[in-house]
Amino acid sequence: MGGLEVSGKTVEEAIESALSELGLSRAEVDVEVLQEGRRGLLGFGGKEARVRLTPLSNSPPDDHDDNDSAEGSVDLTARAKEVVEKLLSLMEIEATVQATEPDDNPAINIDISNGDLGILIGRRGQSISALQHIMNSILSRELASKVRVSIDVAGYKKRRSEELKNLASNAAELVKSSGRSTTLEPMPAVERRVVHLALADDPEVATKSMGFGDRRKLVIHPQK
Repeated sequence: MGGLEVSGKTVEEAIESALSELGLSRAEVDVEVLQEGRRGLLGFGGKEARVRLTPLSNSPPDDHDDNDSAEGSVDLTARAKEVVEKLLSLMEIEATVQATEPDDNPAINIDISNGDLGILIGRRGQSISALQHIMNSILSRELASKVRVSIDVAGYKKRRSEELKNLASNAAELVKSSGRSTTLEPMPAVERRVVHLALADDPEVATKSMGFGDRRKLVIHPQK
């Protein structure tokens, strides 16, 4: 089975880095330690820890009562819609906001449409990510607990997700036929996550990230 390979000074640091990259919790992945970290002597001979994380097919069961959870979701969804509409009003942007209650997906889905929305998308969807981060921060602070909100603008994320899945599939086929690794162009973490998850169940290839900041890239390589 494939997965995301990440290195770090320690096993725990590598695991935390991979979880952040995938946007998943420890309970939602299978962790395989490929190499234990080792400190060198005077800066020489050390080895980084290396792990592979594979997303599990099913999320862990919810321990809360179904009725209480549903009621909370309805209130939270309405509040999320209200906050987005307020933010758009302050930005003097007219648009239609639709909020979808969580089902199997734990995130509240917000769709913004019907307007001149280019400014909300930004380069490579960076403005969407910023707005989503603001929303998560506002609601999490209000409720004193972590809240996940997923925002899409004019269907951009859905279209981009399909493009990235096709890119991942084509790159994986190239790796399989050539037996050599291929490196994709630099992309933000949210887009790398789409590629990671698209190839997570492919038994012939694995993915890993390399580089820093805006130049961080994703590498697809043959599974050992």
